[in-house]
Amino acid sequence: MKLSPREFTARAKRVRLLVLDVDGVLTDGRVSIGSDGNESKWFSIRDGAALAWVRRSGIDVAWLSGRPSESTTRRAAELGIETVLQGGPEKRAPFRKLLTDRGLKASDVAYMGDDLLDLPVLQQAGLAASPADAAPEVRRRVHWVSQAPGGHGAVREFIERILRARGAWDAVVSSHLD
Repeated sequence: MKLSPREFTARAKRVRLLVLDVDGVLTDGRVSIGSDGNESKWFSIRDGAALAWVRRSGIDVAWLSGRPSESTTRRAAELGIETVLQGGPEKRAPFRKLLTDRGLKASDVAYMGDDLLDLPVLQQAGLAASPADAAPEVRRRVHWVSQAPGGHGAVREFIERILRARGAWDAVVSSHLD
């Protein structure tokens, strides 16, 4: 199911919305819960920077998590991500509602997921990706697999690849030069 560079570019140019799973994609999948009940997750700063770049390029971002978490809500708010869907393990219905609410087709969406719960959305997305450490069943079914594991730059790698395919990467780099 891997795409040729030409087909990846064609699909990347159609992307209007980037949807990301959280645990295992934006984080390394570990959760720390203290005796006081407070939860901690580790998010990559590099992924956060890339999320700002992709949004500036005109692609909207949404997070779709099977597990509610205050840490997720807080990190999304810090990054200005307004659409954060957290809930149960069934992701197909929230994904379809997201498409309907925004008037999009699945082919307009890039999705990155890492585990079996993501398969229904990955199968529908126009551009499907996973981190390097995703479940083997997921890696076999996506269009592209990052070299980085989840929580360690996989999202940034995917975003950079999309922006390069769209011819927008040089503008990102230039924006950081004097």
